[in-house]
Amino acid sequence: MAYSEEKLRHALQDVQQAVASEHLSTAAAENLTHWLKEPPYRRYFDDIAATIDAGDFSTLEDLFWQQIPFGTGGRRGKMSEFGSATMNARTIAESAHGLAVYCKQATGSEQPRAVVACDTRHRSLEFSRLTATTLAAHGLKVYLFESHRSTPLLSFAVRHLGCDVGVMLTASHNPPSDNGFKAYWSTGGQVLPPHDAGIIECVKSAGEIPEVDYEQAVEQGQIEIVGEAVDNAYIDSVLAQSLTAERRLSALYSPLHGVGATNCFAILQRAGFDGIELFEPHSTPDGDFPNVPGHLPNPERPQVFEPMFERGAEIGAEVLLASDPDADRLGVCVRDRDGKYVHLTGNRIGALLTDYVLRKRSARGDLSPQHYVIETLVTTPLVGDIARSHNVRIIDDLLVGFKYIAQTMDAEGPDRFVFGTEESLGYLAGQYARDKDAGIAVLYLAECAAELSQEGKSLLDRLDELYVEHGYYLEDQFSKICEGSEGSRQIAALMSAFRLTPPKEVAGVTLTRVRDFGQHEIRNLPVNEVVDELPAPQGNLLIFEAEADGRTLRIAVRPSGTEPKIKFYLFVQADCGSAEDLPQVKASTEKLVADVEKSLGEWIDGTLAGQA
Repeated sequence: MAYSEEKLRHALQDVQQAVASEHLSTAAAENLTHWLKEPPYRRYFDDIAATIDAGDFSTLEDLFWQQIPFGTGGRRGKMSEFGSATMNARTIAESAHGLAVYCKQATGSEQPRAVVACDTRHRSLEFSRLTATTLAAHGLKVYLFESHRSTPLLSFAVRHLGCDVGVMLTASHNPPSDNGFKAYWSTGGQVLPPHDAGIIECVKSAGEIPEVDYEQAVEQGQIEIVGEAVDNAYIDSVLAQSLTAERRLSALYSPLHGVGATNCFAILQRAGFDGIELFEPHSTPDGDFPNVPGHLPNPERPQVFEPMFERGAEIGAEVLLASDPDADRLGVCVRDRDGKYVHLTGNRIGALLTDYVLRKRSARGDLSPQHYVIETLVTTPLVGDIARSHNVRIIDDLLVGFKYIAQTMDAEGPDRFVFGTEESLGYLAGQYARDKDAGIAVLYLAECAAELSQEGKSLLDRLDELYVEHGYYLEDQFSKICEGSEGSRQIAALMSAFRLTPPKEVAGVTLTRVRDFGQHEIRNLPVNEVVDELPAPQGNLLIFEAEADGRTLRIAVRPSGTEPKIKFYLFVQADCGSAEDLPQVKASTEKLVADVEKSLGEWIDGTLAGQA
């Protein structure tokens, strides 16, 4: 079906009829009409027209209900062959085009430098080559990794190769259906203001996008293939952060069918951890993540470790380690005294790593009161307590996103940066990168576990010691998934309800105060009355506070920036007393958190039902 004015007219009439019969939203119709009428989208006309002729407007709604946002870090979403709401060749090219145009404007250079990498997801290699050729067509010198690599390596490579920008094609731990485009600036961190807004405007204005042939661009040197030399420089930089020579540890590592063998396992091998084995059923790069339960390769989920239990027991593994598909996040399970594997949250891993780094560096005598640890507003306050106990600064007023940790590193001075952590399994030390790195995390976790093992202890034992010293901290989180155009409305409605008519109590605990980082207000509850201004940062985040039987309760609420859901974070802090008191403190605190989560979930469901 070739394009013609008559076919266009019929297609547009069918679209308007679908809107009138409520089979297609107005927003979807506007985006669909743009793709039908404008010349840059002509190559997709036949497929779109065929879908319209088939009357498949529910598919068209999913493909066009929005223009997939190019947020402050890039784009992420479901893949398709066409559609403004999905990741496809056109939306990838638009993203690369916008980045190239803005980069040339901002740098004033006629040939800026860029580096591009991708993970093991479906179409990642295709999208990385398309990104590289689009950048090259705009006159950029492009370094392209020969095959799949990790996100932290991309961050490192931007700095190492002296690039102005970088791109990572990945959807992190999302389902197999998804992919994404992450944009990096010359610091090696994800783009931040004012660059993010500038890139977004250039993406929005994309029309005809220049192209070059991939093979020709490589032959002419516009695109240069890189690999082993950059890999080795990165691994050397990570290993330079090592804090002990202890290497006696039995463990099992999984890349969850992602890129982790190129950074995490390579680092462990180079470091000399001969007792750490690669879990073979997860070792094959595969965008379907076939041997991961539910095909959901997120090491925050305890289920992803279950296939490792049998092999772990066979080899006597003290810890099980797993990185997400682009190997910037690291999860862990620890064998307890009964031989069972216990999954640790990102908050607990962050506390353990902060403690390990500060203990080792304090003993080495190279810390001062000017040194600092960084965490986000939704990360455990235990990190701050540990930092203060070592007489270093804690910077803990950051919005969610490791880009803010990277920004703070550069603002405060990277030479005094000790450690950065966020609750979603993100960690960094050293100055070699500006994004979270499962590579440094796996090195430090292995070192910490190895030293504790020689003392007859585990990571769980060290956590209990920290609780006795600082108090018991328990964190939990859950999400409400709201997909599509209706889901977007639900998320906005929920955030509005939490701001305007928040719950007065949860599980019998009266909420007393809320910090609203969107409105820059502190309000007393339950009257919801403004009592003070709230300084920066600015973001769509609410933090509710309460006291419950001598325990401090916090509830953070925010829409996800990368997935169609609203996220809820629960924090409870309780005095511990002695080691003998710890089991009872744990039990009562865990019950409180479970009750709060149940009560909050009921309020959320009731609020959505009332708005239906």
